[in-house]
Amino acid sequence: MKKVIVLTLLLFGVVGNAQKKDVQEVIDNFFVAFHQKDTLKLKLVCSDKLILQSISESAIKGNKLSDENVKEFYKSIAAIPSNVTFKEKILSSVIQIDGSMAHVWAPYEFYFNDKLSHSGVNTFTLFKEKDKWRIIYLIDTRRK
Repeated sequence: MKKVIVLTLLLFGVVGNAQKKDVQEVIDNFFVAFHQKDTLKLKLVCSDKLILQSISESAIKGNKLSDENVKEFYKSIAAIPSNVTFKEKILSSVIQIDGSMAHVWAPYEFYFNDKLSHSGVNTFTLFKEKDKWRIIYLIDTRRK
């Protein structure tokens, strides 16, 4: 009986780690496409119903929640001039999964032309449909 329990627990651990790996791969692919300014690749990892929001934090201006239109997001990525460099450096990530929903908490630093522009936390919510994870919600905080 003890062997069955141990084997069952090991099996759940292996399945859980495989799912976390799959979710992390989606996030990694998102940032590869983002840094390449490749909207076609971005659309492969994002839902057609993607929701985008940002929270700007400022001691002077106060905190502000803003929504971003998905089509405008893709347009803005595609319109970044080739001479502009940017890098969103993910500092760590925590992945939680419950069935067909996953959540990723990822603190970051954003560099624009090799200078730190702002930092904060990205949170991604993913939905697994037909064995494929897709980002359905992205909200981030931004502070100087």
